[in-house]
Amino acid sequence: MATLPSGLPFIVDDEENIARFLYHRSLYSTLGPKTSAFLPHKQDRETSVFRHGSEPQEQLWAIGSDVAGERYLYGAAIVKTRDVREARLIVHADEPPPRHAVITGWPWDENDQKLQKAKQKEIAELLVSKSALLVR
Repeated sequence: MATLPSGLPFIVDDEENIARFLYHRSLYSTLGPKTSAFLPHKQDRETSVFRHGSEPQEQLWAIGSDVAGERYLYGAAIVKTRDVREARLIVHADEPPPRHAVITGWPWDENDQKLQKAKQKEIAELLVSKSALLVR
């Protein structure tokens, strides 16, 4: 099987945990991650994630801090790749940086942005329901 520079397999396995780093307080509450945490970036239509679970947390925070730049890392939302794929989205490796992956396949409709936003929010809510929140 082909491997990436990080040593991880090129194919992201369904059982892998992926972490969505939270660099803003507005992306989570005491109840967990908010839907906005998973929504795609408008320019590239992707959601950036990292292939890492909740343990060991020191390694998770080191990865998040490395890519944070000047931003403060508040926490991470952890979800299984299987759950993302069950939501009819795609997860694929996207190194560099090491362990980076992206979620693609979000509904996109330039002619009806209200419907587009509603569909994306519905999918993000499903991901939130399957995710766990880790706060630093």
